[in-house]
Amino acid sequence: MDDRFDRRELLLHLGDMLDALGSLCRAGTPDMPVGQLATQVDLFREFGFLRTLAPRMTVVDFSARVASAFSLWPKELLDIELNRKALASTVQHELFDGNPDGWNAYVGHLRKKVAWFGDGLAGQAEDARDERLHDAAEAITSVAVAVAAAPSDERNAPQARRGWPWPDAKTTR
Repeated sequence: MDDRFDRRELLLHLGDMLDALGSLCRAGTPDMPVGQLATQVDLFREFGFLRTLAPRMTVVDFSARVASAFSLWPKELLDIELNRKALASTVQHELFDGNPDGWNAYVGHLRKKVAWFGDGLAGQAEDARDERLHDAAEAITSVAVAVAAAPSDERNAPQARRGWPWPDAKTTR
């Protein structure tokens, strides 16, 4: 299974989480709820996932929990066999314990980039699955339109995914 692009998206999400954490810490409001900051301060509006957190989770709580939630991600994302359940379960447990609606919204947000995120975990709502199916249907439609519009020589070109983070299997170093 070629999951390089899913790994890349998760790595980018980890970076977004760390960026959000740093911005929240610099805001100097440790006792303010993260969700409130996310809706009131323009700087945090780009981090839509912050609005999925429990309404009472403060910046201090988020700081402590995000470190635990994502501490395994670098190792897991570099392992040969990707442990999908471990990646999602630590986040669910640390950031969304007792907040199933927030978890489902977060899963829906991440599934726009990584279709399998959160699969097999308790608390997964039909809404998240429905959103993923709707996004997949849109993607299939756009691909069909692109294929129909492509010249025949482009249609026959190999479409192998190459590049980061692993080199093409034909190259050796």
